[in-house]
Amino acid sequence: MKSLFLIFVILFITNGFSQETSQIDPDILYKTWEAKWITCPGISGKEYGVYLFRKTFQLKPGIKEFIVHVSADNRYKLFVNGKYVCNGPSRGDFLKWKFESTDILPFLEKGENIITAVVWNFAEYRPVAQFSNRTGFILQGNTKVECIINTNSTWKVLKDSAYSPLPVNVNQYYVVGPGEKFNGELHHWNWTKLEYNDSKWKTAKELEPGTPLQSFKEYGNISKYVLVPREIPFMEEKTQRFSQIRRSNIGNIPEQFIKGTRSLIIPANSSATILFDQKYLTDAYPVLIISGGDQSEITLTYAEALFNDKTEKGNRNDIKNKKIIGNQDIIISGGGDNRTYQTLWWRTFRYVEMKVETKNEPLTINDFYSIYTGYPFKEKAYFESSDSLLTDIWNTGWRTQRLCTGETFFDCPYYEQLQYAGDTRIQCLTSNYVSGDTIMMRKAIQSFYDSRLLFGLTQSRYPSYDTQIIPTYSLVWITMVYDYWMLCNDPEFIKTMIPGIMDVLNWYKSKIDSSGLLGHMEWWNFVDWVNFKGWHSGIPPGLDSSNSAVINLQYVYTLQKAFLLFKAFNLNEQASEYLQQAKKIKINVFSKCLDKKEGLIADTPDKKNFSQHANILGILTNTFPANSYDEVLNKITGKKDIAQCSYYFRFYLFEALEKAGMSDKFLELLSPWKQMLDLGLTTFAEEPEPSRSDCHAWSASPVYYFLSLVCGIKPNEPGFKSVRIEPHLGSLKWISGSIPHRLGNIKVELQKEHEGSIKGQVILPEHLKGVFIYKNKKILLSGGANSIQINN
Repeated sequence: MKSLFLIFVILFITNGFSQETSQIDPDILYKTWEAKWITCPGISGKEYGVYLFRKTFQLKPGIKEFIVHVSADNRYKLFVNGKYVCNGPSRGDFLKWKFESTDILPFLEKGENIITAVVWNFAEYRPVAQFSNRTGFILQGNTKVECIINTNSTWKVLKDSAYSPLPVNVNQYYVVGPGEKFNGELHHWNWTKLEYNDSKWKTAKELEPGTPLQSFKEYGNISKYVLVPREIPFMEEKTQRFSQIRRSNIGNIPEQFIKGTRSLIIPANSSATILFDQKYLTDAYPVLIISGGDQSEITLTYAEALFNDKTEKGNRNDIKNKKIIGNQDIIISGGGDNRTYQTLWWRTFRYVEMKVETKNEPLTINDFYSIYTGYPFKEKAYFESSDSLLTDIWNTGWRTQRLCTGETFFDCPYYEQLQYAGDTRIQCLTSNYVSGDTIMMRKAIQSFYDSRLLFGLTQSRYPSYDTQIIPTYSLVWITMVYDYWMLCNDPEFIKTMIPGIMDVLNWYKSKIDSSGLLGHMEWWNFVDWVNFKGWHSGIPPGLDSSNSAVINLQYVYTLQKAFLLFKAFNLNEQASEYLQQAKKIKINVFSKCLDKKEGLIADTPDKKNFSQHANILGILTNTFPANSYDEVLNKITGKKDIAQCSYYFRFYLFEALEKAGMSDKFLELLSPWKQMLDLGLTTFAEEPEPSRSDCHAWSASPVYYFLSLVCGIKPNEPGFKSVRIEPHLGSLKWISGSIPHRLGNIKVELQKEHEGSIKGQVILPEHLKGVFIYKNKKILLSGGANSIQINN
């Protein structure tokens, strides 16, 4: 094989267990693999099942690295000599089926070694985000040295009958996979250890060889899985302990049990119910270590909050007269000492209720804790101010963002774990500003591009085996590309998105009717969760019988951003077409939907319904005259008899404040977030009470605006090649904030002396220039420390 070389797959050491590598032999990317996909004989591969794979091998002396490439369908966890290495594959689709690359040398020993993997297929119960063809596992050595453990018929396999699916019974849209019923009597304990006797295991059945993307040279035939390198780091994993036990029916439980320093014994022929409180919502793998208690049944129920008899959550800290409702796992003890159960997939919870029913033998609970998991964002930005409440909103918002990011962005961790464009745009901006990470933003944009359908639209959520179409989310995807263009200096990537942008906008153009506006629209034209007359299922009035001002103006909003993109890439003819199209629709909306008496744009030409949404978009698209922006915003934020923005669409309300020069009003509009904190939420919810999800990514937008609007840090030109800092302190006496930039950190420290006067400093990376603007006065900024003093 050829010598090793580095490719840009962005792999890091992150989880404390595995050691990832960026060294991939070129043959792995350009040639059919010697390793075969393997499975368990006697199965169709379409059914639910958990399978154990093993192979022993001899390690030759003098080896300096031992790199392997691993994938599976649905998923795997890899072990070497009984030690956990990594899990995957990172979610994708059949045309981009991911494989992980990791150096397992640190786990190897002289002489004989054992490599094992648990592979599971949740079949019809699998998460909607999980594509699947059939049960399979593949491992390819990087060079001839590692090829001794390639997957083929030298591997052994056994179905683990301990597992069976536990369908989730919650009265909500829930698509993250089943619970697990685990019978310890049927499990093959210590199967990952070298000394385990696998003589009765089956020989693995060979399937087709692994086929990487670059290997499809002749005839263009495509295999079931087109293998590509994982482009993101492994997920962070760290042990965490419960904060407290809130109640139990077996009296006081010693605090040492929560700390993991003392066991808890449940007597024979008895029952126990214990409610654990993590204090904050979390995404984590529950870990239960037990001894004895043969045939004891332990039921774990997970919930974001408890419910009263009316199924209301109320204050999330309160548990009195409340019960738990949620997804569950059931563990049946098979006896034995210190046997560890950990779920295959992670759970989301603040509260966990443990119900134990013992039989003729006492059960010892040696320990119960969890392993937090999530994308390894680092909080590199900060925001501080004279109002400590904003710090609480920052911390809660960033926790929301983190719990909604794994191998993809997702809307909510408890119910869906699906990457929706509407949520993802806000997540991209927030994560970029706080962590400086651009990998997930780029990956999300590419994912939606890959989801495109034959008639031009992107899918609303992707990856997803259940196709859903929200045309407005295709527009949001285009604005995500625009955001990336402004924040990241990556023009070649932007160019690859242009065909998709054109397809989406061409589809919209085809929907313009004789009125000059978008008319009847297919699919689910979701805009916002609004409970108001004329709205249904998040759809504004006008899509069935007339023209929707909201949808038309969202189209204009997107056309205007596409115009700037296409002009920058010298696609002048197309850019001009988009600009002219935007102008025509603006004029038509204003002439047909403006109610002169109200001074507002109605949702439809019949002027029966009004919303904040139409008027926000009217400002963002310059449909209103610029001198009326403040009047319009004051009206819509003061009126209660029009459709109100939910947490999601307030992102655009805040953008409109900035457009109108009213950013100082931003802090006054944070009351919904303060109310959520008052209700004991530790993440921000999907919508106002009663909210299904207590953790929803689109509600974290204040974190982004603390930095981009209050601190005022924005790119001054595409690629963030220079910075514009225009702070808006509102009622705050002082602020201090920083964001990571690819050249270094941008820091702002400011305080108001009196109305209209401000002083402080701005620190820029050495090679970054910019401008500071306050009350229409400008100061040019250069790399290093810049003193700020502006007097009224």
